[in-house]
Parts: sequence; C-alpha cells; structure tokens
Amino acid sequence: MRHGEVHNPEGVLYGRLPDYHLSELGRKMADRVADHLSGRDITHVVASPLERAQETAAPIGAAHGLAVAADERLIEAANVFEGKTFGVGDGSLRNPQYWKYLTNPFRPSWGEPYIEQVVRMMGALNAARDAARGHEAVCVSHQLPIWITRSFAEHRRLWHDPRKRQCSLASLTSFTYHGDKIVSIGYSEPARDLLPTHLTAKTRFGDAPVAKSFGA
Repeated sequence: MRHGEVHNPEGVLYGRLPDYHLSELGRKMADRVADHLSGRDITHVVASPLERAQETAAPIGAAHGLAVAADERLIEAANVFEGKTFGVGDGSLRNPQYWKYLTNPFRPSWGEPYIEQVVRMMGALNAARDAARGHEAVCVSHQLPIWITRSFAEHRRLWHDPRKRQCSLASLTSFTYHGDKIVSIGYSEPARDLLPTHLTAKTRFGDAPVAKSFGA
C-alpha cells in the first residue's frame, strides 16, 4: 500500500525527511483502506519507518488487533533533491550545482539506483510473506519503490516516465504468492473518490482495477 496524502503546504520534496505527517484527508484515506481490508485474513502489518507510512498503517493494524512493525527496507527512495521545491519559477533545476545529478535517467543519477530499490523491497515483501504465510500481510511504503518493484516483477524496464506510474495515494498493489513465487499482481484504489482530481491515476492501464497473472 502507498501511504495517504501528506500535509506539505510548501510543496517540498520531503523524501526521507522526518516530521511529515498525514493530512486530514490522508487520515481519511487510511481509514477508508482499513475499512476496505477489514474482512481480509491479515495477520501481519508492516510499514516504512517514516511517519506518513506508520500513520497510514495504524488503522489497518488496529482493525485486525495487530501492532504495526517497521521495516527500513520499505522506506522512500533516496534523492539528492530532498528538501527542495520544484515549482514553476523557483529555479531549483536551473542551478548548475545540480546539473551533475541529471546525467543518467536510467540509473537514476539523482538518487538511489532502481535495482537497489528492487533488492530491498523484494527482501521486505519476502519477509512479510514469511511472517504471514498462509494468510495476508499489508506493507505500507512509498510510490517510487512500489512502482519499481511492480515493474521488476512484471518484467518491465525500471526507468520510466514518472507521470505514468499507476500508484496513487492510498492505493493497493497486491502480490499473490504460491509458495515462494509471485503468481499474480493486482492493483486497486479503495480511496479513489477521495483523491484530488489532478492526482487521480490515469495511465495506460486505465481506470479500472487490474490484475496480472503469471504462468506456473
């Protein structure tokens, strides 16, 4: 699951910075997903240690009588632009000191390599799978690591257009295992009606929930 909306009136790229909490709308999103999952066989809830992820996971854990664990491997991707803004006219990307970080979009050169995100996220997913084996687990993370992990599992390239990520706020990207193997991936948006219009996911996958199965 991706966390809910964050209170960030300055529009900062907050990344791994502390003290960025869910907004009032973000808390409503978290509650909505907790209600959506209330009938599921969830026996393990774990989240990135960042406040917004822990706060998103809290109502899900409470609904199932579970403490929310923390796993550093679910954390947001590292980014050298953390703490900066990129609004029109602010000049953040015009400053020559940042140009060296914009040379390779395939790695990417401005942050944590995509493959490193995959390695840590798959480790976290496998640990959650083992903790809830035979049942279901919820892992709360962040948009880029979730999307990169899904892309890897679906055998797609890791570099991509950020505008085409299918991973809206409070969305669920579901990995189904048979034994230790991922056999299908699904996507849904239980809090879709709470999303601001400009954040509504509209990608090449379309607006309906999707699922992809893999051969045995």
